[in-house]
Amino acid sequence: MKRRGTFALILAALMLIISACGTKTETSSPVSGAPADAAAAAAQPIQLTWWHSMSGAGEKAINQLASDFNTSHPEIQVKAIYQGKYDESLNKLKASRGSDSGPDLIQVYEIGSKFMIDSGMITPVQQFIDKDKFDLSQLEPNIIRYYTIDGKLNAMPFNTSNPILYYNKDMFKAAGLDPENPPKTYEEFELAAKALSKDGKPGASMAIYGWFMEQFFANQNEDYVNNGNGRSAAATESMLNSEAGVKTLTWWKKMIDEKTLSNLGRNTDDTTAAFTAQQIGMTLDSTAGLRKIVEGSGGKFELGTGFLPRPADAKEGGVVVGGASLYIMNNKSEAQQQAAWEFIKYLATPEVQANWSVATGYFPITTAAYDQQVLKDNMTKYPQFQTAVDQLHASADSTATSGAVMGVFPEARQIVEGAIETVLNGQGAPQEALDAAAQQITEKIKQYNSTVKK
Repeated sequence: MKRRGTFALILAALMLIISACGTKTETSSPVSGAPADAAAAAAQPIQLTWWHSMSGAGEKAINQLASDFNTSHPEIQVKAIYQGKYDESLNKLKASRGSDSGPDLIQVYEIGSKFMIDSGMITPVQQFIDKDKFDLSQLEPNIIRYYTIDGKLNAMPFNTSNPILYYNKDMFKAAGLDPENPPKTYEEFELAAKALSKDGKPGASMAIYGWFMEQFFANQNEDYVNNGNGRSAAATESMLNSEAGVKTLTWWKKMIDEKTLSNLGRNTDDTTAAFTAQQIGMTLDSTAGLRKIVEGSGGKFELGTGFLPRPADAKEGGVVVGGASLYIMNNKSEAQQQAAWEFIKYLATPEVQANWSVATGYFPITTAAYDQQVLKDNMTKYPQFQTAVDQLHASADSTATSGAVMGVFPEARQIVEGAIETVLNGQGAPQEALDAAAQQITEKIKQYNSTVKK
């Protein structure tokens, strides 16, 4: 009897549980609940993480771009995150491989292009361009050329610059030089530096910057690496020790020896500071630094700008764009990648490009940006910027001015700077130093190429 009573109690309890479960199931059945869940999911904006390397005014401008986009595109929300300088950001990206901790979109400097393509981590923007029938003719062709490799655009150009000559017109006048006629050749630059020098103080300076050597090659229309500057096939050899390199470093060292050019080291901030303090009358720097230099002069002198000098016997050439571009990562969902493309298209609009240029000093990548009143006003305020635009447009269309492509570019740049230092410090001859540097770079290229999956 006790057993029967116990069984009856258990059975009654089970019936109560089943009844309760049935009631719960009825109120939250898949039929009524699923559409609500799907609707809720659809209402959530797509979150994008954008890694960048802009600090100071650049970071402020980037945060404004993201904020404006988020306001006008509530279905997509972009979070811009500073990841340190270009090298640091790229190292963090490499560390994120194999996980989903990396970004949806990343800004990578121009010399990281080959690595990004070989990494297998990106979806080329060309895929979205073809799908959308996006009109590339609205973008600056001399900028697009750099990032077009194997017939496709792998990344969208974002912040773009090139190097120009900065000179002090007042010091030119005092030295008997024509302030409206800046030096255009190596030879003219050398003579102007000599005229600007007085009391044993050099009249000019330029930083030991590998980027300048790359530009001097392009301005002589000479490739920096073989195989069409690494564009017809993967580069296998550095051309650093060719005539273009030896001629440039010989010219550089001669001015150091004559004490008409000072060696202030590798940091362009140091040459800029010396220039704005009127300790020197000429220097080379990026167009992205133009506003800083104008403001640094503080109206103390009239600022002049000119094209990057080239040897007198170099009949054509031009400059290679510097800066960075934006890559879409392929380990993200299709929806996230499409959202990243929508953001990229927004950044390329004339209005956004005009505001970006005014805020940072970088070139607009969209030609119609120059029709925007805000940029017209800025060009009036900073007429020196026209030099940069004219120089970009005057560059020859060649593999030299399209820019070199190699997977070890960051390391190569450091090796080049070391070679320049060796020569300027009197520890080696130009040909000897460049031979050694070219050999090191070639070996690094060989090692890199062996790791790339065919």
